[in-house]
Amino acid sequence: MIDRPRLEQIVAEAARIAHDQWPGAGHDVEIWEKGPGNPVCAADLAVDRFLKRELSALLPSAGWLSEETADDAARLTRGLVWVVDPIDGTRDFIRGRTGWAVSVALISERRPLLGYLAAPARDEFWQAEAGRGAFRNKERLAASNATSFAGARIPSDGLPKIDRILSPVAKPNSIALRIAMVAAGEADIVPTLRWGFEWDVAAATLIAREAGAAVSDAFGQPLAYNQRDPRSFGLLVSAPAIHGDAVAHVAERAAEYARRK
Repeated sequence: MIDRPRLEQIVAEAARIAHDQWPGAGHDVEIWEKGPGNPVCAADLAVDRFLKRELSALLPSAGWLSEETADDAARLTRGLVWVVDPIDGTRDFIRGRTGWAVSVALISERRPLLGYLAAPARDEFWQAEAGRGAFRNKERLAASNATSFAGARIPSDGLPKIDRILSPVAKPNSIALRIAMVAAGEADIVPTLRWGFEWDVAAATLIAREAGAAVSDAFGQPLAYNQRDPRSFGLLVSAPAIHGDAVAHVAERAAEYARRK
């Protein structure tokens, strides 16, 4: 059995470590690029080290997959795997904006079992357990119940012409927080049409699903975790009634973009 109160403490402490280096609170943090347009900062690495140490001690049998740790194929032999993004939304973090979160998921046999998002700049702590619902700050979540694809709320800074039947709402940089907006009924759809990594979405998709949202890849297929290649193409999280329309709306673009792998 996992000590869930201790797990919550670990995630909350990781968020505090990040917040103590967040420029939005007046702190300085070292920033560099892992590659062109791919920023990372010292807080990413500090949180990653803390989580790896504490989560490995909490559950020594579990494997490990994180954005900021070199991948170890030994995780593929484990029934349980921690999937972590130490700071999801690094661009907002380094700009002093609030749209970032620490993301921690425990995967069991390729499906999320536990998921946590800690967003201290927003005073938000999200959590879910498979089959037991999803919560923000201990309040149970209910996903969007939108029934019309036209006019559906989408977190966006600006929509291409083809998507302007949707209604943009404020967009945090963190994809996990955007997914969580659907779980909280604050958005109706979050689509992506790109290759993405498991650590970006593992916790948030469990939170959304447990709140009643529909969750799939860009082609409407279920997501799997702890894969050898920890990527999948695209994501669709939405109110259940509009999920089929969402899949149809992006189908042609999804097929085209996926070929660009």
